[in-house]
Amino acid sequence: MDLLLILTYTGICVAIFKAFNIPLNKWTVPTAILGGIILIGSLLLLMNYNHPYTKFGREFFVSTPIMPAVRGVVVDVPVKPNTQLRKGDVLFKLDQTPFIAALAQKEAALADAELQLLQLEASYESAKATVAKATAEKNRTQDAYERYEAGHRKGGANSPFTDLELDNRRQVYLAANASLASALAQQERARVAFEGTINGENPIVARAKADVAKAQYDLDQTVVRAPSNGFVTQMLLRPGMVVVPMPLRPAMVFVQTDERVFAGAFWQNSLLRIKEGSEAEVIFPALPGRVFKARVTQVIPAMSEAELQASGSLAGTQRFIQHSRPIVLFELDEEHMNEKLGLPLGLEGEVAIYSDHFTHVSIIRKVLLRMGSWLNYLFA
Repeated sequence: MDLLLILTYTGICVAIFKAFNIPLNKWTVPTAILGGIILIGSLLLLMNYNHPYTKFGREFFVSTPIMPAVRGVVVDVPVKPNTQLRKGDVLFKLDQTPFIAALAQKEAALADAELQLLQLEASYESAKATVAKATAEKNRTQDAYERYEAGHRKGGANSPFTDLELDNRRQVYLAANASLASALAQQERARVAFEGTINGENPIVARAKADVAKAQYDLDQTVVRAPSNGFVTQMLLRPGMVVVPMPLRPAMVFVQTDERVFAGAFWQNSLLRIKEGSEAEVIFPALPGRVFKARVTQVIPAMSEAELQASGSLAGTQRFIQHSRPIVLFELDEEHMNEKLGLPLGLEGEVAIYSDHFTHVSIIRKVLLRMGSWLNYLFA
């Protein structure tokens, strides 16, 4: 941009000198140079502060490392590299044999758990019957003991029941009472085992169902699908290879096309003129002569050059002499996104932001940006 201004001014001066036959002497040449310094310097100061420009712009995209959730042998890779995919399309498949066997085993365990539940129900019913029997026995021995005790009390010394017989009846009654207590405890244990629930389900069955769900999930993960719209590039995965989950290396890299953002790095002296929603224009060397509308969406509120993290070493003075630029995010119009189809993601570009200050100077910036679009193409 600066060079374009200087060349333009130089061309105008040469044209004026030729058109009006102005002689080149110690007065005319210094006047033209001094006028150029004042004019171009003023324009640069006004433009660079009020309408920031940077040649450090780039379109960024997100790539997703594809790693299976289970370990297995690759049996099929139907995806073709560098072809557009939809979310859910199959990327590759693993051998399902061990996972089908594991699922069948867990389903058998679930069936066994359901049989155990029936057995627990039967045990509970048996415990209730035992309690009923023990209750009846306790009542019978209690009645007998009470009759013996009443007869012994009324008869006194002439009682038909001896002390030994009364004591035997008392011992039988106490034993029946203890048996009832034991039966009640067994009934409660059987009831808890049968009626105890987790989220409304018996723990044994719930655990078996969870195992079946986990086995089904592992089986489903043998088919790896696209996480979003995008494509796979530089694909080296082939059938017969063994792939494993984290933390080892990914099986392939998936490039998402739904999330793209254009960003530019600007000088810090223009931060006060960069606002969210400001109008901007972008040019790409790959698209000469085209200028695309954009809008500032965000100024990232941190610069990585000043980042500090807890570690075992001190931060040196190198961080103070590193120059940092704030990063500004842009939203490009839909026209650019459609017309750029077929070009690789990650294009670099140049961007200018237009503020509400000194709007007449922004016209010069726009003209220079359009001239630069062609010059970048011709002299790249």
